[in-house]
Amino acid sequence: MCAVSDKRHDRGEPSEKDAAPESVTRLLSEWSAGDRDALNRLIPIVYGELRRIAAGHLVHERTGHTLQPTALVHEVYLKLKDRRGIQWRDRGHFYAIAARSMRQILVDNARRKHAAKRQVSEVIETESSEMSRVDLLALDAALDRLAALDPSQIRIVELRFFAGLSIADTATVLEISPATVKREWDLAKAWLLREIERGAAKASNT
Repeated sequence: MCAVSDKRHDRGEPSEKDAAPESVTRLLSEWSAGDRDALNRLIPIVYGELRRIAAGHLVHERTGHTLQPTALVHEVYLKLKDRRGIQWRDRGHFYAIAARSMRQILVDNARRKHAAKRQVSEVIETESSEMSRVDLLALDAALDRLAALDPSQIRIVELRFFAGLSIADTATVLEISPATVKREWDLAKAWLLREIERGAAKASNT
């Protein structure tokens, strides 16, 4: 098992900043071909980026929260390790799957805490000014409703919101134009915010 540690960069281990994109793609290809150790070699390279994403999501949780960025990255690693039969294409494809895994972990954690303490759902942060502080459970419910209407927008939201990919990187992963990503991202954000606000208003009236 790969030991996820905050000290890896202090030890001079490789990071994604240091690694060429083709090295990530090569390791993904080796992993797809059955090399079980390829994931262990890949994680130290992409760890910094995954941890940055995780820290961004958890920055607004209350003091004493149980899920730390390092733990979240480790949970993502475990989910990825269990995934078999995926033909990894490139770095972008990896982050797309990691984004979905992170969403599942964050939502599951929020549900457990909500059920145990009967408190307000967890709030997470995104770099989008329009969605700077979002109720995670409300967002997840709205995403499920959006999936029934437009699955392509869900993929864009997961990559932009949960994986923190840029417009350009999202376009590369989905093999569409940056202009299309921006248009669909703006439409999805507006729709999701309306749904979240509608749900909050309905809850306050009950």
